[in-house]
Amino acid sequence: MNRRKFITNALFSSLGSGLALGSFAVQAASVKPLSKPVHSPATSQSEKSLALDDDKLDSHVKDAIYKAKNFEQDYADDIYLSKRQSVLLRTILKRLTRLQRLVGYANFNLIGFDSALLYARRYSVVGRFSKREIALIEALFVFDASNYGFFGKKVSDKLTDKVATKNVKKISGSGHYLYQGDALDLYLKLKKQIGSDIILTSGIRSVVKQLHLFIAKTDKCAGNLSRAARSLAPPGHSFHGVGDFDVGKKGLGAANFTSAFIDTDIHQQLTDLGLIAERYPESNPYGVRHEPWHIKVVKDA
Repeated sequence: MNRRKFITNALFSSLGSGLALGSFAVQAASVKPLSKPVHSPATSQSEKSLALDDDKLDSHVKDAIYKAKNFEQDYADDIYLSKRQSVLLRTILKRLTRLQRLVGYANFNLIGFDSALLYARRYSVVGRFSKREIALIEALFVFDASNYGFFGKKVSDKLTDKVATKNVKKISGSGHYLYQGDALDLYLKLKKQIGSDIILTSGIRSVVKQLHLFIAKTDKCAGNLSRAARSLAPPGHSFHGVGDFDVGKKGLGAANFTSAFIDTDIHQQLTDLGLIAERYPESNPYGVRHEPWHIKVVKDA
């Protein structure tokens, strides 16, 4: 069995019964994430073997960088959902979209998974999640995303992680929230230095919000998880959940999330002032496209 088929089977074999993950964790653990080997003096390999390991790692990094630069293409080793799971994913997407309409766009940025399940049970306009839908959501959250090409850090340990609403502040006119402290202070500093033309385009995103964005992208990519992850962090991996935020130029609209943002005076001023650090710079090793609009607030571990 080739690597692509093995990973796909490991990811979704637990969903056949429609129950929760069961043996999924054991299957996922057997698929090793990409990482550089660590050798102790007692077990170190020969210099030649270490060089080969480094060459392989360099090759993987170069491959990830190339794919991230050409992020909207499909590749032979990309990992896809099955047709059956793609259909299930679409029902989840529609349900979450209905939930977003119910609670409001801004509030949806903060909603936790337990609350999402509760709303779905109570309001027929949303409809309760089926066991199979929950199993797929859990699988997407638990499975090691490096197996389909995303090498960023996982920052949320649990699907049910909550946003501490007492620590957030809604940014007027944006429909978004920021964490009080470093995130809010930096945003206010940017506003003061640059002026009203700089806007907050995305702030705090709960696990549920990131799940909604990721499955929407996966659905748009015809079930290609790898291609979706080149544009968007999988649920649990977004630093928007712990402090980072996105900025843009007033009036630019959706183009703020494209390379068009680089050509704006806002981006130039951000660069000249040295006030920002990008989470995903050009040629980053995470397998993610360049995001010049994504402001890095939380330091890397």
